[in-house]
Amino acid sequence: MEAIYIIIGIIVVLLLWVIITYNNFIIMIKGMEQSKSAIDVYLKQRFDLIPNLIECVKTYMNYEKSTFEKITALRNEYNNKNDFDTANKVNSEYNKLILLAEQYPDLKTDSQFALLQKNLVKIESQLQAARRIYNGDITMYNAKVKTIPSNIIANIFNFKEKDLFEIDADESKNININM
Repeated sequence: MEAIYIIIGIIVVLLLWVIITYNNFIIMIKGMEQSKSAIDVYLKQRFDLIPNLIECVKTYMNYEKSTFEKITALRNEYNNKNDFDTANKVNSEYNKLILLAEQYPDLKTDSQFALLQKNLVKIESQLQAARRIYNGDITMYNAKVKTIPSNIIANIFNFKEKDLFEIDADESKNININM
């Protein structure tokens, strides 16, 4: 009779452990979704400034029309998809635009352009902070998916590792806007 109580106790403890571990995975996934949402908000704020930046820069760089059109198309694609691959493409084109703008001394002294640069720098720092939080959440989740004993629950319930949000090394050098 005592053995039955011991077996029932072990089953209850295991069941509680499964429930708690599963719930921890769900909580971590919801945290990652919230962190991703914060990145999305900052990306959209950044991308909302792009048309203003383009209008400001257009008067100085009439021959760069294809760059403007590509940025606008990618921005619209991001608004439809909300994925990080498209965001990286927009970042790449956006950085090319900023580098082009740096070649025009008259543009750098334009007050509207200076204000846009200031706003973009602020959004960039907020975006970097949100990305660090998101990547921290992803790293903790991935560690839990891979470590014993939680990896048992991860395998049973098909919790898979997630990718970090990274900006290409070449792109990240250009993100800090010189004022």
